[in-house]
This record gives sequence, structure tokens and C-alpha cells, in this order.
Amino acid sequence: MFDKSKVERHTISILVENEPGVLARVIGLFSGRGYNIECLTVSEVDAHKKLSRISLVTTGTPMVIEQIEEQLRRQVPVYSVQDLTVKGPHVERELALVKIVNSGDKRVEALRVADSFRARTLDSTLESFIFEVTGSSSKISAFIDLMGSLGTIEIARTGVSAMSRGAEIDY
Repeated sequence: MFDKSKVERHTISILVENEPGVLARVIGLFSGRGYNIECLTVSEVDAHKKLSRISLVTTGTPMVIEQIEEQLRRQVPVYSVQDLTVKGPHVERELALVKIVNSGDKRVEALRVADSFRARTLDSTLESFIFEVTGSSSKISAFIDLMGSLGTIEIARTGVSAMSRGAEIDY
């Protein structure tokens, strides 16, 4: 039987009109009801139609997730709300820039770790590297954890961008 009290992680894709205040209204919906946003990414996806896509990751019970979706659909001007977690197969990616400051053998090990994660070296000095790594959130977190064990790190993460797989276009 379905456990309605179980907290789940969901990735939601929202297609909105690209105009001032829309993002504030969406965020206000979450803060006003005490819902948490783990990750939020926004970008214009069609300049001619003035459309932006908001990808957000949130957690809640199935009932809370359903309430979030319904309240998002009522927002103006929201054109589409898709719970990609429920919808089926989808692709999620995140990008991170990770600066590591270290010396000696730990520098060589940092390069080995970066190579095994297929991270690109964007900058290199005698004391530091900046790596770019893309992939799932769990891959990014694992990379950060390993780099943190090799030196002092600074991190910039983009957040999750996601879309459903297959031939269906959300416009």
C-alpha cells in the first residue's frame, strides 16, 4: 500500500512567461506555505514566445507534492507544470565549479580524481585548480567530498536542470 506520510524528493519543471515578478510569485508560494526548495534553476528558453523554464527540486509527502503542483498551476502566467519524478524517464544534470587549494602529492591526486569524474580543468596556478564537473547531483556531491579531503575548496553549483525524455515537447 502507498505510504502517504513518506517524504519524497521531486523534480518539477515549470514553464512560465518571462516577465518581472513571476519567479517571486512562484517562490512566494513555497515560502508562504512553508515548503522547502532544495534547488532552483531558471532560464529563458524561448525569446520570441517570452518563455522561461523553472526547474526546482523539493521534498514532501505525496499529498504535499500534489498541493504544490496544483497551486503552481493556478499561478498566472504559468503555462505548464510537470512533476518529472512522477512523469517517468527524465534527464537531470547539474554543473559545479570547484576550486581546490593544495600542494604536493595532493595536487596530483586532485588531478586523478578530476580525471575519474571527467571534470575539466578550467584554471591552474601553483597553489590551486578550478574544475568544472557536470552530472547528477549525487555525482557532483561525491566529487566535492573527495576534493574536500585533498585540500581547501570553494564551490559554485548551478542547481538541477531537467527535462523529460522522449519526443514530447513542453511548449
